[in-house]
Amino acid sequence: MNSLDKFDCAILAALQADATLSISGLSDKVGLSSTPCWKRVKRLEEEGYIESRVTIVNRQKVGLPVTVFVSVRTPEHDEKWLERFAAAVVALPEVLEFHRMSGDVDYLLKVATTDIAGYDRFYKKLIKTAQLSGVSSAFSMEQIKCTTALPLELIAHGLPA
Repeated sequence: MNSLDKFDCAILAALQADATLSISGLSDKVGLSSTPCWKRVKRLEEEGYIESRVTIVNRQKVGLPVTVFVSVRTPEHDEKWLERFAAAVVALPEVLEFHRMSGDVDYLLKVATTDIAGYDRFYKKLIKTAQLSGVSSAFSMEQIKCTTALPLELIAHGLPA
């Protein structure tokens, strides 16, 4: 289990919404003075609750509007094969997310690209990485919800003050 209290959850929630908050602004938002707030942020970083702070770039504006969910099936399931395949897929810059799945699909990739031709170039690189028994692509027609913020309210119930 985790050792987060309500202030830790408030800090994480505020930073998920705006990672550019100063310690002063953050302490105002969560109801702590600056020094205890800063100490908590440092602890949350050291303990790995805060992995990184990033800027979310508008994909449409930079010319990467196409999202493709790629389902991969493979006849191979040994550890060495997975290490090679994972290293090759992780090195493909179009891959935003890469998951090993349960069920009928072995791996699921979330890919960002320029257009259909851009996806075709990605696909040709992907099928060179390893022996695959099936690759299926689903193009996102519309993004209805997208967030990087975790639902911290699900774990915040019953935390000590």
